[in-house]
Amino acid sequence: MTSSQESKKQELPPTAWAVLGLLSFPGERTGYELKKWADSSLRFFYWSPAISQIYAELRRLEELGYAASVRSGPEEARAKRRYAITDAGRAALAGWAADTAEAGPPVLKHGLLLRIWLGHLAEPERLRAMVGEHLERTRGELAAVREAMEHASDVPEWTFPTLALRWSERQHLAELELAEALLADLDGLREGLRDPGRQADGDAPTPG
Repeated sequence: MTSSQESKKQELPPTAWAVLGLLSFPGERTGYELKKWADSSLRFFYWSPAISQIYAELRRLEELGYAASVRSGPEEARAKRRYAITDAGRAALAGWAADTAEAGPPVLKHGLLLRIWLGHLAEPERLRAMVGEHLERTRGELAAVREAMEHASDVPEWTFPTLALRWSERQHLAELELAEALLADLDGLREGLRDPGRQADGDAPTPG
């Protein structure tokens, strides 16, 4: 590997490692197939890259020698390029996956809670409705997680993805419990909340 390739390796973003991880399972896959798999696995506990990101990372991985591709023959109506991990790619991915220093802490960006935090600017019933909508979405996501788990449960190569999905099932169940508790908190607020737009006296509710 040249010094330029080594530099690129060190600068690989998580998206590149995720795409390479999708390739680490048996078989060759098109970019579209990788996107479908990310949508039915990665998005439940991390995120799902856009199809444009997937193809950009596939090109990068090929340049580094971590992935290789072949174009389909004339037997297919539409030509497709299928990708597979190389030995060098598998070795690099194994090294990255074993490096706990790169894992980092989990990051939570909860759009609903940001709006609840700004609840003094909203109508109480609208806040309740948003929590209700969140509950419905979460139930739908939980059903999708369980469907993915069922699909993966009988495939020996997917043992560890199944563990990640099982964690995601628990996380969605916890999210439902938290949302129900939030709804109860909202219901428990007294009537006559501070008028929207009125600013509270005193310091902000933060330590320091």
